[in-house]
Amino acid sequence: MKYMLLLCDADATAYENMPKAEMDKAYARIGQWWGEKQQKGVIAEGAQLQGPDKATTVKAKNGRPVITDGPFIETKEAIGGYAIVNAADLDAAIGVAKEWVSMLPDALVEVRPLVAREQ
Repeated sequence: MKYMLLLCDADATAYENMPKAEMDKAYARIGQWWGEKQQKGVIAEGAQLQGPDKATTVKAKNGRPVITDGPFIETKEAIGGYAIVNAADLDAAIGVAKEWVSMLPDALVEVRPLVAREQ
């Protein structure tokens, strides 16, 4: 079954004051982990997102689209990326999420199963 992992930061400012050497080490560890998961077929696809300051929101108001700068909700948390994972069940997907949060301070992952539609 496929699951989406929304890779978030519980505090979007947590990395602003992180020393460069520490940040580089974290990115190297994440890159290695990500590559291993892709080689094993666990991660089907995924990407890092640009920051919330680059977001544009399109929503309907009175049946018409309204475009605003920024994320659709004001929150301390920020979605930093996503991964589509192949997992036997929810517990296996949660296991992948646990690995992710163990690598980053203030990481948060929302795990959701994808809807499977017959073609």
